[in-house]
This record gives sequence, structure tokens and C-alpha cells, in this order.
Amino acid sequence: VMRLTKPTLFTNIPVTCEERDLPGNLFNQLMKDDPSTVKGAETLMLGEMLTLPQNFGNIFLGETFSSYISVHNDSNQVADLQTSSQRLNLSASSAAVAELKPDCCIDDVIHHEVKEIGTHILVCAVSYTTQTGEKMYFRKFFKFQVLKPLDVKTKFYNAETDEVFLEAQIQNITTSPMFMEKVSLEPSMMYNVAELNTVDAAGESESTFGARTYLQPMDTRQYLYCLKPKQEFAEKAGVIKGVTVIGKLDIVWKTNLGERGRLQTSQLQRMAPGYGDVRLSLETIPDTVNLEEPFDITCKITNCSERTMDLVLEMCNTNSIHWCGVSGRQLGKLHPSSSLHLALTLLSSVQGLQSVSGLRLTDTFLKRTYEYDDIAQVCVVSSEIKQS
Repeated sequence: VMRLTKPTLFTNIPVTCEERDLPGNLFNQLMKDDPSTVKGAETLMLGEMLTLPQNFGNIFLGETFSSYISVHNDSNQVADLQTSSQRLNLSASSAAVAELKPDCCIDDVIHHEVKEIGTHILVCAVSYTTQTGEKMYFRKFFKFQVLKPLDVKTKFYNAETDEVFLEAQIQNITTSPMFMEKVSLEPSMMYNVAELNTVDAAGESESTFGARTYLQPMDTRQYLYCLKPKQEFAEKAGVIKGVTVIGKLDIVWKTNLGERGRLQTSQLQRMAPGYGDVRLSLETIPDTVNLEEPFDITCKITNCSERTMDLVLEMCNTNSIHWCGVSGRQLGKLHPSSSLHLALTLLSSVQGLQSVSGLRLTDTFLKRTYEYDDIAQVCVVSSEIKQS
């Protein structure tokens, strides 16, 4: 049994000396005449010849294990790969051979995409019948370890607009560089995904990691994605509130001379945001407003509970924010998972970055009050600065 892997570039060991030393220019001339060196770069340990693998080497999760199996002077063979949890038949040809003459061989090449970490055992079982009619059987075991190629860490950020931002940190924990061919996020059925790993330059989209997306050993790269609820689920506050499954990452890379590997993570899960019974979010608000001049905002109130509410809105002034309008007005009944939009007017008496606070919602059914402070910030400037 021999593992089939790609060849590697030959690396020569340069031996040189100064011209005034005893060998003179002999070592330099030998390196120039060596067919394995790169012309003009003989001292850089860089070869231009390929060498066949001298040992089994490392195999990583997500790669394809290929092996050449030769049975000499036997009748038939079956190759099984035994992992810690399953047993797989890998033989391409399972038909029995009627007769195998002396010094003849049966050859087979097997391929298997490695999907588990840990110890794997290649079991080669051979059964045959001798000339006397006696049935014989033997097995050989070839053990190898499957290593982890990447370390993947994820962070979730829940936005107020039901958007979810995912940061995926991918680290190359092998000993050789990787060419990251693809890193994508396959969202769950309730979300659409937008990749935030490109920038627009001269009307074209370019990767933030450059033209050559190589990941050196022990280097880490951050990928960012934005998930937005689909339209049919965006209005269902109770559904989106309880969604924890976001999707899964699909990672494809190449190593050495184009050997391909692929990993898919399990379903990524986030901590569900706690909105409480009533959720208040801002739909529109200006960035900059004039001092002591009214400005408008639009609020969205969503019933996240499983019961109907009868809401009353109260507006409480702060030291810098003053509400315009009647406080204590009835908003009416709001059914579960339903929303209403509310236009409000306010002004600020203090310059600078001011926090919008002081909204109170009271459910008259349960006599329960929900307080909302620091729901947004607005920059307040004097009218002279704003006009200039």
C-alpha cells in the first residue's frame, strides 16, 4: 500500500565559499552546473525539479486520501477504511478474479474524502483459494492520523434593525501556506447574506485581502458577513426573536501543488436577543439638528409577547431633550407580532452629542410600564454652524 500525493519542489543545500579560500570558485561552479538549481539563484535553496514523496506525510481534515493498493499473487482484495465511528468500503473493484498467476498483481486506486479527525485505519482484507481447494484469508492494517487544518472562531453582533453581523476568524494551523479559494456563508432559510469582504475600487470589486489570498502558517484572517431577515419573516417579530441558527461556513483551500481541501462547519448558532415584551426601535432620525429647533423622528413599536396589549405613550423631558406633543395618549390595541409606526417631534436645549431618552409605554391590561432610555443619539449644533 502506498499513499498517492503530489510531488514537492526539490530544495538544494548551497555550499559556497569566498574566492580567496582554498576551493576558489569550485563550489560556485558546481552549483551552477547542478541541474536542480534555478539559474541565477543557485544560493537561494530554490529548486526547479520535482521529487516524489519520501514518507506518508500529513493528511488534514477536508482533504482527499488517495492510496495505491497492489495485491501480488492473490485472488481478490477488498479495501476498507475504518474510522472511530464508521466503516467504509473503498474498493473500486469487488469482482472476484478467477485465477492469479504467479508474479502477477491486482492493482487498485482508492479515494476517500476525510471527514473525521483522529486515528484512521486502512484495512486491506484478502481472501483466496489455494490449488488444493483450501480457503485462505488474511488482513493488513495501515494506521494514520488525520489532523485539523484550520481553527475557526465566530463572533455574533445583533443590530437593532434585526440584522446579524458575523465575524469569522480563520487561522491556518498547518506548517505550509494555504491559498484560500473560497470562504462563504450559507445562511439559514430565514436570512439573506451579504459579504463585507470586498471594497469598490475604480468601479470594480476587490478583495480586502489583496489579489493573492494566501494564508501563511499560524496567520489569522477575519471575514465579515451581514445577515438580513427575508421580507416574509422580517415582520414576524416573534419568529425572528427566537431564531438562533444562522447558517454554516463553507471553506475551500489549496495547498502544495494544487491539492484541494474543503470544510463545512456545523450550523452556527447565536444567542437570541432579548427584546422583552415590547420592542421599540428607531426607523428614521436625523444625524445633525439645530439647537432649540424641533426635529422629527419615527419609532417602530412591536409587540413581542403572545398576548394583545393596550398601550399608552408617555414622554418625559430630560435636561437636554424636550418632547413636543401630548404625553399620555392612547396608542390602541397591539396584537402579538404586530407593529405600529409613530412619528414624534422633539428639540434639544443643549449642544453636543445628546441621547434621546424619556419614552414610557404602559400596558393598561397588566398595568405594566416599559421604560426606554438612550434609544439613539443626535448631534446638536447651533443654527449659525449648521447654516455655514
